[in-house]
Amino acid sequence: MHIIQEEIGLPTFSTAPAKKGDDSRAVFTIAPLPPGYGMTLGNALRRVLLSSLPGAAVTSLRIAGVQHEYTTIKGVRESVMDIGLNFKSLRLRKHSKDPEVISLSAKGPAVVTAKDLKVSSDIEVLNPDLVLVSLEKGASFDMDITVEKGVGYSAASERNKKQNEPGLIYVDAIYSPVVKVQFDITPARVGQRTDLEKLTMDVETSGSLTAQESVQFASQLLQSYFSYFASDKKMVEPEFIADFSRAGAQQVEDATHAPVKESYTPIEILNFSPRTLNALINAGVGSIEQLTKCTEATLSNFRGFGAKALDEVKKTLADRGLKLADESLDA
Repeated sequence: MHIIQEEIGLPTFSTAPAKKGDDSRAVFTIAPLPPGYGMTLGNALRRVLLSSLPGAAVTSLRIAGVQHEYTTIKGVRESVMDIGLNFKSLRLRKHSKDPEVISLSAKGPAVVTAKDLKVSSDIEVLNPDLVLVSLEKGASFDMDITVEKGVGYSAASERNKKQNEPGLIYVDAIYSPVVKVQFDITPARVGQRTDLEKLTMDVETSGSLTAQESVQFASQLLQSYFSYFASDKKMVEPEFIADFSRAGAQQVEDATHAPVKESYTPIEILNFSPRTLNALINAGVGSIEQLTKCTEATLSNFRGFGAKALDEVKKTLADRGLKLADESLDA
């Protein structure tokens, strides 16, 4: 970690679902960060999320009576190319890595959707309402679909050059389970420092991985590369590198000695809820030292500071061996 973290405290990482009950989209926040680190972390995570996460996709189709993608099928409203495009929108979750062939059989009149696919227990269809093909009266339709698990993008033209099997129609495969990644960088403040940053990331997936699993995978992948580059155990200029244990120990030590030590320890490192933190800062309480000199009655008089905020402050201070000033001393 950047040595600044020893001064401003550990960054906090929080996750909030964009919609209750839906784990495919979430908003991630990390702060405070040193200047420039919002872009550094956000851009690296975004690139990995969009390009390197494993997922499942349809890679080829075999339709009875069809030899190539430019064929039209009697009684079927869509062309073979349109059917291929529909299958590119199919969202799947596949548990094993091995390719698997699933099937689809139907007779018209019917509107065939993804829920009509015959799949094994290894594959889950995540958008069963997706329309795949429309059949007129008297029409019949039989096909086999190859599903594979992979990473990134695989062009149909490249696989067609290598395999070129008659009657097999290759489909461009987009394996990535991540639908959207957007990040935003805003200013953050700790004590007297106003040049810090807060990184907010909005991640949406197809559902084959949750948003939280996606960010975890991307972080682990980046960590594996950085660990490879830093394989030598010798540290370069170690006095300018902070780690979590050193930064955490520094915070605990500062907080423990706060009542008997004339210093300014930013109140943000206590990780209060936004409502409680804003009430304290608006009242002029910006450090742990100032907070421990306040009584319960003093805090209760602050604007926007209620009973829940008081309980939160008392519990947080107690966890660090601290407490508010006695009412008798204040008198």
